[in-house]
Amino acid sequence: MKWQKLAKLTTVAVAAATILAACGANSSGSGSSSSSNSAAKQVLTRMESDVISTMDTSVLTDAISGQAAVDTMDGLYRYNGAKVEPAIATKIAEPTNDGKTYTYKLRKDAKWSNGDAVTAENFVYAWQRTVDPATKSQYAYLYSGIKNADDIMNGKKKADTLGVTAKDSHTLVVELEHAIPYFKTMVVNPAFFPQNQEVVEKYGSKYGTSSDKAVYNGPFKLTKWTGTNNSWTEVKNKNYWNAKAVKLSEIKVQVVKDSSTALNLFQSGKMDDVAISGETAQQMKNDASYKPLAQATVFYLELNEKKVPAFKNEKVRQAISKAINRKEFVNNVLGDSSIPAANVTPQNLAQTPDGTDFSKAAAKNSGDMTKYDAAEAKKLWTEGLKEAGVSSLNLEYLTDDTDGAKKSAEYFQSQLEKNLPGLKLTISTVPFKSRLTRSENGDFDIVMTAWGADFPDPITFLDLFTSDNSYNNGKWNSPEYDQLIQASKTTDVTDEDARSKDLLSAQEILTKEQGIIPLYQRAQGHLVNSKIKNLAYSPANTYNFVHTYLAD
Repeated sequence: MKWQKLAKLTTVAVAAATILAACGANSSGSGSSSSSNSAAKQVLTRMESDVISTMDTSVLTDAISGQAAVDTMDGLYRYNGAKVEPAIATKIAEPTNDGKTYTYKLRKDAKWSNGDAVTAENFVYAWQRTVDPATKSQYAYLYSGIKNADDIMNGKKKADTLGVTAKDSHTLVVELEHAIPYFKTMVVNPAFFPQNQEVVEKYGSKYGTSSDKAVYNGPFKLTKWTGTNNSWTEVKNKNYWNAKAVKLSEIKVQVVKDSSTALNLFQSGKMDDVAISGETAQQMKNDASYKPLAQATVFYLELNEKKVPAFKNEKVRQAISKAINRKEFVNNVLGDSSIPAANVTPQNLAQTPDGTDFSKAAAKNSGDMTKYDAAEAKKLWTEGLKEAGVSSLNLEYLTDDTDGAKKSAEYFQSQLEKNLPGLKLTISTVPFKSRLTRSENGDFDIVMTAWGADFPDPITFLDLFTSDNSYNNGKWNSPEYDQLIQASKTTDVTDEDARSKDLLSAQEILTKEQGIIPLYQRAQGHLVNSKIKNLAYSPANTYNFVHTYLAD
């Protein structure tokens, strides 16, 4: 389903709201799963491609940790499919004071897994902690627009001046500096979840590093996670305010890094939901259990301009983009229904005021920069290297050590070395957490990364590449781009047409200059046990397991 078209570019993806409630027999045999047949104990088994990095919601940045946080914690609201529903808040708050004040009434029956009450003070503490520069949260920028947040992040004011207060233990008041049209969907992000101050301070730097060094207020509690292991279990949280709605007793998660292993686990009945790609996805596309899950997630290459000066040359970046045959890549390497990306904003995320898909509208004037053209790539490459004062480049391509990431890397290595004379690309595969750390520290030449929507608005992607954003690991910068993004969030924030023009212009600049190299929008191929019902998927690329159950 679609959201109603809102006034500020917030139409959500149809596919991203897919409800994966399969019906009929599973021809692959997953229906034989012994864990799924117990009437008394409902256990769902699923996979992740890598490990949890942290359960500290102030500092987590990756989708795997984000899913674990959504499973085990609640914020003000929760996505149920594409719909935002009250969670710790008793209802959806309507802003007052020209859109600048939000007052949230909180549930009095909400508790942490240790029995403590969930209070407005928990939100105040968490938000102040996240925006405090000392915490080094990469998501702190999401708080921009809340009163004093920018000054706090810039060290000009203390964290306790943030525009969030506890009027009483069950009334939270948020003051904005200006209206934020997507604020309702933004606070669903784990970066805005509450935190139990006593628990955080008890564990200090160890907080969130293992399942026993955190406390949970969501539908499940995390267990059997040591901080480094490749499996963990989420058990039903009896203290959850909405525990009556939770049907699953446990969710068991196992890290699986290659598609053939995932397929074997599914077909042998050991796993209820697995992700597959490449030849495995192509092999299973006609199976009744195959469910392509379209996501508001775009994969792209970041080029480290600080480490490789030649990347500052626009022609060099454009050449790399044009040397990649995205259509061939998604069809022959991924094989999972993903689509080539014309820019970093995914399709079906949002609309312009006239109802046009934002991503498609932005591609009209700059989409040719992502079209495969080997001859043009070679020409731009030769000219760019000459302007940069070099004749060749010997670079490292950093990526994850999963089967899919390795195959992607090998394809790009072949394409780029074939089409760009004088380029030598060495692939470096590392564990997911290591890749994140190296990316954040600027320890790479080229890295493939991805971003999934935190809320259904183009700004969740475009904000990443402003010159001062902590996620701009490649260090591309454009003063004009920065000005457009800033205008969309301030002077033009309540003017639908002006804001849309700002964002469209910014996207066109980013694509024209290839500040990052967009590759593809992911449609992840899943094999799903037909017994799974009410498995809802959100615009933020997360499952909601609150109403999920396994049918007999």
